[in-house]
Formats: sequence, structure tokens, C-alpha cells
Amino acid sequence: MSRSPYLTSAPSVSVIMIKVLLALLPAVAAYVWVFGPSILVMLILASITALSAEALMLKLRNRPIKPFLMDGSALLTAWLLALSLPPLAPWWLVVVGTFFAIVIAKQLYGGLGYNPFNPAMVGYAVLLISFPVIMTHWPAPIELAQAKLSFANQLEYIFGASNSMNLDAVSMATPLDYLKTQLTLHHSVQDIVSAAQFGLLGAKGGELIVGAYLIGGLYLLQQRLITWHLPIAFLAVLALMAGAFYLADPTRFANPLFHLFTGASMLGAFFIITDPVSGPTTPKGKLVFAAGIAVLTYLIRVYGGYPDGVAFSVLLMNMCVPLIDAWTQPRVFGHQK
Repeated sequence: MSRSPYLTSAPSVSVIMIKVLLALLPAVAAYVWVFGPSILVMLILASITALSAEALMLKLRNRPIKPFLMDGSALLTAWLLALSLPPLAPWWLVVVGTFFAIVIAKQLYGGLGYNPFNPAMVGYAVLLISFPVIMTHWPAPIELAQAKLSFANQLEYIFGASNSMNLDAVSMATPLDYLKTQLTLHHSVQDIVSAAQFGLLGAKGGELIVGAYLIGGLYLLQQRLITWHLPIAFLAVLALMAGAFYLADPTRFANPLFHLFTGASMLGAFFIITDPVSGPTTPKGKLVFAAGIAVLTYLIRVYGGYPDGVAFSVLLMNMCVPLIDAWTQPRVFGHQK
């Protein structure tokens, strides 16, 4: 045996980013199965924009381009944002959102390690506030779509060359959006979830994507790239809140499984809130951070003006990270608390 200290080399940033991208591949495959290959175009557009914007800003800041460009952080931001957007969104939407995320939310703060907010969620929030109608035009799953679109048709929608078919013919409201709208019309949850777009747990077809995010998240836990504190606390608190409201009035509030397997819950739990830069560093702080995001997410879903609240909840809790870390610092050995 070698002498102490027994130190292990930490994985590099590029290795971590590559493994996170690999963890997203099951979700990408599920997207292609449910909505068609248009998501691949969105990922390519976002990736090209992210790398170009990163290189431009590094050049303007007189920073070395190659090492920062090759660390994979810009690529991961691009993928997370692209997977959060409607697969048939116009090309300029993903370009604008990705450019804003890299330039404003990341590089203007100093680059990787200095950004106080999650860049992908900043880009998503800006797009949702600026273009709410486009952001709500999600395509119907292939099995439910009134018109079947070939890959060429999907390219026409993305690049604005389609005049033969209105987007409304191939899109439908997401389950969270449909649920919120129907509840304002005083329909019961039991009647609402019997609509065609609902499956056993959440969105028909969307359940497959959510399951793929869960598989990717378990891979990240197995590789010890993330700890259990953030995803477990987020999912547990979200389920507890949904369960309490559901027990109080099951006609107005959906059950916990619906909230876990719908929207961005799994994506947020394993890939968004686990961002090590914009999140807390202490174990207790991670629990508080994740619980706060879960509470805000549920309140926005039920009482807010947007169907899903993961992005806004993450950004609001990002503001509280310095205070959370200050309050939850563990006691220094040999000192009284």
C-alpha cells in the first residue's frame, strides 16, 4: 500500500460535461420517437450558436478560445435549452435563446464558474416572456397528430418555408397547459385527464421522455457526478405538496404522479438544478435549495400564469444561493457553532 494521503484525481470539466451529454442521449432518442427527428435540427442549431457565441465572447475578452470551447459547458447549455423548446419552433427562436444564454447569462458574468444564474434557464425564461405564443405551440405526438409530418415537412416548419399547413393542425396544448385552462372552466381533474393527450401518468408519449430523463439522472448518480440531495429533495417536496392538495380536493388538483411525470420535473431534478455553479455547495443548502424550487414550481403550476414553473423557480432560488450557503455552512472542526 502507498503512504497517505490517499488522493484521487477529480474528473476534468470536459469529462463531466461529456458524461452529462451522454446522460441526455436517452431523452433525445425518446424525443425522436415521440415527435420525430426535428429535435435533432434544434440541437444542431443550438450547438452551432453556442460554440460560435462562446468563441466570439472569448475573443472579445482576450481569453484563450480552444480550452474553454472544448470544455463542453457551452454545448451542454445549448442541449438543455434545445430540449426545453418546442421541437417545431422556428430556427431563430433557438438561436436567439442560445445566444442570450451564452453571451448575457454566462460570458458577461465572467464565463464558467462565475455565472450566478443557470444560463439555459435564463435563455428559456427570456424566450417564454418574449414569445409566449410560439413557446406554447408544442407538436402533438406522432400517434395523436392529425397530420403526419415527414422530416422534410418538419424542416419547412422550422425554417419558415411551410405554407401548406397551419401549425395548429399538428400541435396541441401540453397537459399542464390544458389542465390549467380546463380548470378555469370549472371542469374536474378526473374529466380533464381523460382527454386524448393524457397517458397513464402524464402526457401520452411524454411519459417516455420523462422516463428517459430519469434513466439519465440515475446514470449521473451512479457516476457520482451529482449527489442525491438535489433531485430527491426536489421530487419529494413536489410530490408531498401535490399529494396534500390532491387529498384536500381531488377534483381541482392533480395527483402527485402527474406532477412528477409531466412537464420539466425530471429534467429539472437531474439536469437543471444540479448545476454546480449556480447552486449551493453545502449538503443542507442543497436540500433547502431543491425544496424551495419544488414549492415555487408547484405554486406557479397551480396558481401562476404559466403552465410550468421550473425555469422561473430555479432563477428565483439562484438569487438565494449566497444566503443559503452562508446559513448552512457546517461547523468548523474544533469550533463551537
